[in-house]
Amino acid sequence: MSAKAFDAIVIGAGQAGPPLVGRLEAAGMNVALIERKFIGGTCVNTGCMPTKTMVASAYAAHLARRAADYGVALSGPVGVDYQRIKARKDKVTNDARGNLESWIAGMKGCALYRGHARFESADTVRVGDDLLTAPKIFLNTGGRASVPDLPGVHDIPYLTNSSMMDLDVLPSHLIVVGGSYISLEFAQMFRRFGSEVTVIEKAPRLTGREDEDVSAAIQSILENEDIAVHVGADDIGFARKGNEIAVTFSAGKPPAVGSHVLLALGRVPNTDDLGLDKAGVKVDQHGYIVVDDRLRTSVPGIWAMGDCNGRGAFTHTSYNDYEIVAANLLDNDPRKVSDRIEAYALYIDPPLGRCGMTETAVKKSGRSALVGQRPMTRVGRAIEKGETQGFMKILADADTGEILGCSVLGPGGDEAIHCVLDLMYAKAPISTLARAMHIHPNVSELLPTIAQELKPLT
Repeated sequence: MSAKAFDAIVIGAGQAGPPLVGRLEAAGMNVALIERKFIGGTCVNTGCMPTKTMVASAYAAHLARRAADYGVALSGPVGVDYQRIKARKDKVTNDARGNLESWIAGMKGCALYRGHARFESADTVRVGDDLLTAPKIFLNTGGRASVPDLPGVHDIPYLTNSSMMDLDVLPSHLIVVGGSYISLEFAQMFRRFGSEVTVIEKAPRLTGREDEDVSAAIQSILENEDIAVHVGADDIGFARKGNEIAVTFSAGKPPAVGSHVLLALGRVPNTDDLGLDKAGVKVDQHGYIVVDDRLRTSVPGIWAMGDCNGRGAFTHTSYNDYEIVAANLLDNDPRKVSDRIEAYALYIDPPLGRCGMTETAVKKSGRSALVGQRPMTRVGRAIEKGETQGFMKILADADTGEILGCSVLGPGGDEAIHCVLDLMYAKAPISTLARAMHIHPNVSELLPTIAQELKPLT
């Protein structure tokens, strides 16, 4: 069989794939886009869009239950219709995926192939009965939930972040194994839907990449909503108990028994079944594709973007990967991965916005630093909204004034963090933030005040 020739092949239609196809096609290239499941990848189908839609429903239920706090009287108890919540979530996802599919279908220079792509050589890919070749191949194959081989795990009907999206019944008791970002979003939203929720984490604290004060505040927020949290759990195992599931942990502690178990124990890249060895593409010990600062793999003419390259685990890092590749290939703009600043959010309520270095990382660096902090109980906007959990913290270099990092855990934290992130990209000193006039009343208006009150980090 002779291979069909293209100018470029893009494998995976997640956050980086379709926009890159659009740029390449607009530049006059004939492009093949290969997707084995859903257009839009994790974000559109099982990640950001559906989960944040459900988070919004959970917030509405939570606020309704607090109506009396705001002087609002309801005629009866607040109920949750999980079928309607799921239908709303499905519509948001299906609309987004449909819009992407229509956009791709309108590209005259793009051929969409549905199926599993595997390399046969460094410039040739097979999809079912089709053989495709191109001098440029871009990988955007994403990742999936990790399922460690824990005792009894394969004897129970566990859920992952993906299969949670298909759940059509509200768990009576959801046991979440894992205490990081995905797990905590699900824990809080299902508690607000009415499920009993237990979180079991093997590490000494939740969200281990955050500073200890941030982790402690997050745990307090969850426990204030009657979510049971167990940290430092070892010897985690699973067993059926009638129609329920028992999760054992930490000798001497009673097992958690629930109706459903969600495993949220990290992610692994979708690279093990691409035939990368036939192309000569190197991967690291965890299966991530090794790339340089411009996202080129070990093989000339092959690039890797998004979760499969291990250089970021978020939708925004995947999209930024596309921007870096397109800038270098099409715009003569030498953008690099190392130019970007780490930034992300945790979408519990209130949300956490994070950018740059943590306090722990600054201390390890040995540099002289300043820190400023303010609890949400001293932020007017948070008080007015009746949402005073959390705090803000800013770190700066004591010698140069360089802004090193920021955490905003509180109402609008996922938006307010950009006040600091953008200044960091502009390489503006902390004095710029201190002199800025922000709008009142707002959570972010206190960031300049914090910048004026920095003290030595000890």
